[in-house]
Parts: sequence; C-alpha cells; structure tokens
Amino acid sequence: MVWFLVLAAGLWFLGGRLDAPRNARWLMIALLYVAILALLVVTPRGGGFAQAMGGSVGEWLVLGTLALAVWGYSMVLGRLKRRAVAGEAKVEADVAAASPQGSLFAPGEIDRYARHIILREIGGPGQAALKKASVLVVGAGGLGSPALLYLAAAGVGRIGVIDADVVEATNLQRQVIHADARIGQPKVFSAEAAMKSVNPYVDVRPYNRRLTPEVAETLVAEYDIVLDGTDNFDTRYAVNAACVAAGVPLVSGALTQWEGQLSVFHPASGAPCYRCIFPEAPAAGLAPSCAEAGVLGPLPGVVGSMMAVEAVKHITGAGQGLVGSMMIYDALWGETRTIGVKRREGCETCGTA
Repeated sequence: MVWFLVLAAGLWFLGGRLDAPRNARWLMIALLYVAILALLVVTPRGGGFAQAMGGSVGEWLVLGTLALAVWGYSMVLGRLKRRAVAGEAKVEADVAAASPQGSLFAPGEIDRYARHIILREIGGPGQAALKKASVLVVGAGGLGSPALLYLAAAGVGRIGVIDADVVEATNLQRQVIHADARIGQPKVFSAEAAMKSVNPYVDVRPYNRRLTPEVAETLVAEYDIVLDGTDNFDTRYAVNAACVAAGVPLVSGALTQWEGQLSVFHPASGAPCYRCIFPEAPAAGLAPSCAEAGVLGPLPGVVGSMMAVEAVKHITGAGQGLVGSMMIYDALWGETRTIGVKRREGCETCGTA
C-alpha cells in the first residue's frame, strides 16, 4: 500500500500545482484506488502486482470503506457548519429587519433573545414586537410571579404590576418572584427587583395600590394586554370591564387546590368576556381562596407560565391562542382538557361591545 500512498500524494500535489479543485484531486485518487482494486481482482493471487501493492483484495476493501466513512463524516460536518452559518445569518437578517438602525435594542441585548429570534414563529420582527409591547399584570402573587418573570425574560418592553399587598412568609411556598429577605416589602417593589435582576432592559412600572374600578379604567387603557392573576371576583369583574371598554385582551388564570384554568377573553375579536362565563360571583364558601382551601406550590407556576405564553403569542402573532376556549389543568391526575366558550347574549359587560 506504500506505493498507492506515494502515488496518491503525488497526484494531490500535482493537482495543487495545476490549480485543480480539491474535488477533482480527490476524484483522481479515487480512480487510482478503483484501478488498483480492479487489477488485484483480475491478476493472480500472490502474483507480482499483488505483492507490489502489499495487500489482498480484502485489505484494500477495508481501506476503501474507511476512506469512504471519513469522507462521509467530513461531508456531514461541512453541511452542519453551513447550516450553522446560515442560521447565524438569518438571525442577523431578522434583527436587521426588526431594527434597521439598530436603535430598538441596546448593545448586547440581542444575545439574550437569540433563542426567540431563531424561532420561525417569532423571529426578529416578533422580538421587536415584544420590545415595543406593554403588558399589565394584576397581582404579584402565585400566578403573577411566574408570569412577570417570564415576560421580563422574554423582553417585553414595558411591564406594569399592580398589587397592594406586602410579602409574607406564607407567600414563599409558591410566589417565586419574592424572597425571604424581602418579607414585609410591598410585593410590587419586590417583583420589580426580581424582574430587573433577570432583565435590566425591561421598563417596570410598579403600582402599589388596590385596583379599584376607577383605577382600572384609566390604567388598563395604557397597556396592550392585561394578565389577571387575582383571587377575588370584585377585582376580576373590574379588570374585565376595563379591558372590554378599552378593547384590550384579557388573559385570565385561576387556581383552586390542585386545579387551574386559563382563558383569553377578548370580545373585540368575537370571543366572550369574563362575565359572559361567570355572570355572578359564587356564594360565600363555594369558591374558597388559596388561604382557605390551600394550593399546590408548583401549580401557580404552571398556570402563570401559560399565561405568559398566551401573552407572548398574542403580541407576536404566533400560533393559536386560547381565545374562545378555556383550558383546565388537573395537577393531581395529570390531565389537561380544553372546552369552548361563547359570548352570552345580554352580558352586562360586553353585550353592547
């Protein structure tokens, strides 16, 4: 085989001197190999040619198989490299399309959203839409905690959070946005600190107050979408009425012990409002709060994260949101089901919307 290696090296360097392409040089070596293999087959075994080539047909076939394997590996590796380069070029093109002058995103900010930008359904334009969007989260408790963190991490430009409570030790079992060191601090400021630690580029607007109907009417109109994670019906009805009046979609989540539910209410798009489905608050004792009935710690994380998903999908236009449907998640038995919901004729809130 020494003679073959010498001849192959000679062909390679000769081709190089003649400026032959690499593929052409590899082809000449392959033809030399095939010629030698053919001569080994037709010449007598143990003859002078076989001895000069230093191997049997089987050994040459092994050599050819190894060479073919190396060639195939190099081809696959080259293709992967080309796809990686193309992917990077696509990211750069999407970012350029989203912000031609580069003024929308701060230097270094694009890197943190790279996994979004390479998603076909989001891309650069979708990430730019998130950057320009404003989201109001009502309640910085169990549902608001994961929703706020993921909205901040996703790069939503302006996030408002309204809550009148302070952080208590009993919150920390499920309200992951708060910390033991911030017990006694207003929840909105605790949430602001956590969100800024995740993404310093986000504009956080904390409102340390109760959301009355009067406040809701003014505040909701300043935002593109609202997430309601509260646990009392008075606030839910006030948020719903303000969203209907402003034509703003409402992502609503609710919890009880082991079960959570989630829907997007948006009468402006033909979907029902919250009051269409829940026209009256339940009688006392029929819908106990988490403090009264208890709640599984990770459950708010599941439902609150889904609320953030619905918000991101709505802002970017990706996929199909839960508009006109309600998802119910049973954590105890690991079951999820989705039911359709419709507008109620004569609804007190959206009947004329």
